[in-house]
Amino acid sequence: MHSTLVSLDAVSLSYHTKQGETQAIDNLSFSVEEGEFVALVGPSGCGKTTVLSIIMGLLKPSSGSVHTNGERTNMGYMLQHDHLLDWRSVERNVLLSLEVQHRLNADTRKKALALLDTYGLSEFRQAKPNALSGGMRQKVALIRTLATEPQLLLLDEPFSALDYQTRLRIADEVYGIIKNENKTAILVTHDISEAVSMADRILVFSKRPSHIKCCFTIDIDKKLSPLQRRNDPKFFSYFHRVWEELDT
Repeated sequence: MHSTLVSLDAVSLSYHTKQGETQAIDNLSFSVEEGEFVALVGPSGCGKTTVLSIIMGLLKPSSGSVHTNGERTNMGYMLQHDHLLDWRSVERNVLLSLEVQHRLNADTRKKALALLDTYGLSEFRQAKPNALSGGMRQKVALIRTLATEPQLLLLDEPFSALDYQTRLRIADEVYGIIKNENKTAILVTHDISEAVSMADRILVFSKRPSHIKCCFTIDIDKKLSPLQRRNDPKFFSYFHRVWEELDT
């Protein structure tokens, strides 16, 4: 039985500007269980990234609350752009998050660099990021995030800057790494196919002020990779159901 890792209870958020008050999120409630992969989809500007910022603690909701499993759930944030430092080697980029958190020691260094070995990047340890492909850079960014051993991964359109073929391949590899490391993940994406192929559940957001219109539990074999799931007969049924919700 998995426990709830994070939950949002009646969360609302309003922005105050010179023009007045704008409500971005309206009475949003959902939870994510340990080991789950949840995708958030919705119209552009509906507040999906804002929700990640609230979960991360970067934004405080106007009302409602966010609960995590324990006093502090360690979270990792992976963005659309890898934000690797071009003057640091791959190895030193991976260790950067540990340095920032003052947690770099012999043990954490060994674990972090072992991830490079495990996921096929050991020969690039001393390379600079500009020598890597876009997909490899995203893998390095994920490993940098995993180096701090987060319980929850927040993925904000991490593949959208990649070309289509690379996007499919890297989504497959990143999904495999996340599952292999037994991580919980929340993915923000505009790509319905990506959501259906990767997620256990999809939450469909409304237009702003956003609330959850509906939730789809994806009943496709979890042992399949995202690429394999795209060939499942149920894939297109889920795709069209999500599309219909977004289109109304």
